Amino acid sequence: MYVNIGSMNLSKPIVSCCSPLLTGRLTPEEATQLAAIFRVLSESVRLQMLSLIAAQPNREVCACELVEPLGLSQPTVSHHLKIMHENGLLERERRGTWIYYRLVPEKLAMLRDCLT
Repeated sequence: MYVNIGSMNLSKPIVSCCSPLLTGRLTPEEATQLAAIFRVLSESVRLQMLSLIAAQPNREVCACELVEPLGLSQPTVSHHLKIMHENGLLERERRGTWIYYRLVPEKLAMLRDCLT
């Protein structure tokens, strides 16, 4: 079928089927920060850790509590938690000999806003 578009009014905006990912452009600083966070979360075990911590009622967990569910050694769990802490995804608090890790809500909100 042939349609003559010469007679169509094309001044109306074309409506996209999908909404844009971001409502505004990222600044270079925001892009750098998000890239670092996504790099950290590109490791599947770290995504699992984030999920396990988020599933806790108070959104915090002792490092020792992640060993069994993840099937990893204590040093490996501590290594991944340290990387997530250094990149601002987790806060940590020492309680005696144990270290408890807690999600940083602002970082998660930033990721959520970027992906929705």
